[in-house]
Amino acid sequence: MQTKRIKEAYPIDLLLLADPSEKLVKQYVERGECYITEQNGKTIGVYVLLPTRPETVELVNVAVAEQQQGRGIGKLLVLDAIERAKQQGYKIMEIGTGNSSIGQLALYQKCGFRITGVDKDFFILHYEEEIMENGIACVDMIRLTKQL
Repeated sequence: MQTKRIKEAYPIDLLLLADPSEKLVKQYVERGECYITEQNGKTIGVYVLLPTRPETVELVNVAVAEQQQGRGIGKLLVLDAIERAKQQGYKIMEIGTGNSSIGQLALYQKCGFRITGVDKDFFILHYEEEIMENGIACVDMIRLTKQL
């Protein structure tokens, strides 16, 4: 599986799987670097790297096409993002996910990220509609960090 950077024609449907706010997605995709992975000519995964501070980059969106989920593609995307960030000279990678995103929290920790904070009420303040995952209201953003 090969991952490549794209600079236009972003897979918005995939990006919206990980972040339901089209407005926010469009803002950070334009400021960051978008990478996709394809299978048989079809985009099945995407992530966005967003520089935030000197030597720090945030992985702001990791999404896998629904029919491809559960096959380890998300982990491959996260590991690819980590390697790419190291090659670009970053020393720290950050990521944030919802308190209700049980699978994502497990994945990020398996990839070496550590929980470093909580942005209380993040999803209430920044999203118009309530987000529910795994029968849990998505209210707070769990912040994780990895030293590269």
